[in-house]
Amino acid sequence: MASKRSPGERIVELCKTYSLTRETLAERSGLDIELIRRIEEEGHIPDLAPLLKISRALGVRLGTLLDDHEGLGPVIVRAGQAPAAARFITGLPEEGAAEKAGGKTAGHQGLTFNALAADKGGRHMEPFIVDIDPTAEQEKSTHEGEEFIYVLSGKISLAYGKDEWELNTGDSIYYDSIVPHRVLAAGGPAAGPAQILAVIYSPV
Repeated sequence: MASKRSPGERIVELCKTYSLTRETLAERSGLDIELIRRIEEEGHIPDLAPLLKISRALGVRLGTLLDDHEGLGPVIVRAGQAPAAARFITGLPEEGAAEKAGGKTAGHQGLTFNALAADKGGRHMEPFIVDIDPTAEQEKSTHEGEEFIYVLSGKISLAYGKDEWELNTGDSIYYDSIVPHRVLAAGGPAAGPAQILAVIYSPV
């Protein structure tokens, strides 16, 4: 079986295919060229928003940057098997300090995105089970599309524009992703981790 490629490796491959320089990609996506360099060369994934902006700039789905192959039929993820489809970790407290093998810093984790529809060809939604460590840190992000979140366990704090809400287990929220937003575990380390179902839609 071929080894999995990182989103950065896929971006490099697509840029070569489309004859795009890193400077052109930065201009089209509105991202800093140094951030793109880190994503391509170091496997750095600070948040979903940069990947979404890059996918838009390249004219591909977000899934094109995440998947190893695509199938035409349905994709089934059995109970307890979502972590096997983990794609990346964001929200690490110390930027650039994550170990490439596990995405962890000493004593810390971030937001671990476990893909539920990996390799489903032609999809327009990206569903994830997201494990949120109480020590995770993350800036607000903004990108085109919509998001739906359902809290599976624990409690989360959702910053949305100038507002902020706490959502408990069983609560859900649907919002426009163009508004700056951020999802973290609520209550600090003493409150423990949280887990959510997050479905992200981003038009190509």
